[in-house]
Amino acid sequence: MARETFNAHLQRLCSGDSQLHLVTASQDNRLLGFAAVYLVASLVEPEPDKRLQCALKELFVAPEERSRGVGRALMEWVARFAIDHGCCRIDWTVKSSNARGIDFYERLGAQLVPDRLSYRLERSGVSLAAAP
Repeated sequence: MARETFNAHLQRLCSGDSQLHLVTASQDNRLLGFAAVYLVASLVEPEPDKRLQCALKELFVAPEERSRGVGRALMEWVARFAIDHGCCRIDWTVKSSNARGIDFYERLGAQLVPDRLSYRLERSGVSLAAAP
């Protein structure tokens, strides 16, 4: 991806209209990693202690920085963000092939949600779903 394209995308994500909250880890003006989260209000769990949830959209650590505490520091920020906003939990997905990431999450205390699956509609599927 061209730097200009990436920068424009990042500007959109960080605009005042965006619901996304982004934190970065850097050192010596070099990006080590980032996390992006947003808040989700539950319609089916309206109890005050369950109604607000934090969704982790992205967690990325540069390959050369993995196992050096960057991911842990980013997840600490995510957890603090969730607590500060009254969230009852943090949810995210991870590729089933990402054994290192899964191990990292489990060491944090995260648990696999056995009754959830991940679904996706690609562009053609979105068009089909939108058709009358």
